[in-house]
Amino acid sequence: MLINCVAYRHGQKLGDITVSAIPEHLAQPDCLVWVALQDPTPDEITHFGHQFALHPLAVEDALHGHQRPKLEEYGDTLFLVMKTLEPDRENGIHVGEVDLFVGRNFLLSIRNRTRKGFQDVRARCEREPHLLAHGSGFVLYALMDAVVDRYLGVIHRLEDELDSIEGRLFLKGSSARRNIAALYALKRKLIAVHHAAAPLHEATARLYGGRVPPPCHELPEYFRDVDDHLSRILHTVESQRDLLATAIQVNIAMISLDESSISKKLAAYAALFAVPTMIAGIYGMNFDYMPELRTPLGYPLSLLSMVVLDVLLWRRFRRAGWL
Repeated sequence: MLINCVAYRHGQKLGDITVSAIPEHLAQPDCLVWVALQDPTPDEITHFGHQFALHPLAVEDALHGHQRPKLEEYGDTLFLVMKTLEPDRENGIHVGEVDLFVGRNFLLSIRNRTRKGFQDVRARCEREPHLLAHGSGFVLYALMDAVVDRYLGVIHRLEDELDSIEGRLFLKGSSARRNIAALYALKRKLIAVHHAAAPLHEATARLYGGRVPPPCHELPEYFRDVDDHLSRILHTVESQRDLLATAIQVNIAMISLDESSISKKLAAYAALFAVPTMIAGIYGMNFDYMPELRTPLGYPLSLLSMVVLDVLLWRRFRRAGWL
């Protein structure tokens, strides 16, 4: 589906144009054509591929979708794949994809499986015509910056989620199984963020310093800023993964402590029952030559021995924390 097809000259918006008028504006070196598609059909992608004379291999990648974040050069045209991350209603992460074709005076963006668009990016660019005058390179930066900023929002949400889980670890009556499940679910989310940010970090490093692709010649400091944000995101992800691993180990240790406490209680109660059982077993053997059997006080003394020994054991276990 076609979302926007707009032409600009020297950073100023000329207006919406028809698809058939794209070649006419592309023929003007001082014009910039920015086309946005959302969940397009294969025929639409192929059609715009012909309109912008895109490389067949890049068009094929856009047709297949589900690409790993990457940056490829085809002559003077860049093909960039980015993953979008958005929180969903079930406290998970919805992963989408954005494919960008960036030429000397055009930019084609293709959104797949994304919920939030980039209208705010277009509005930002149009509010800064002096920067938009740099052409497709600035639009590329603005889109990358918006995607990376959404990563930061997801990271902050995951940090809050980890703090909440850590707070539940030491609550009495908290379910260890539920905590483990929540920690592993959080781990999968962090992996999703890492899979989106790490390859994009590698790609962004090629947009400043050294040999810079033609559309990005005048904006190296802007792409360096995006790269810095990605570095911070990856550092935060690694820190969160370390904290997550520690939380999992703590939770497992607490499960072991609980199991050890239960074993101690069972052993203590078994000892309390073992003393009367032993005494009763001794005097239940019915030998003829057992002097205590014919003692008038034998029965109450045996009961008293059982009670006294159990009380002593109970006090000892109580002091030791077993009961």
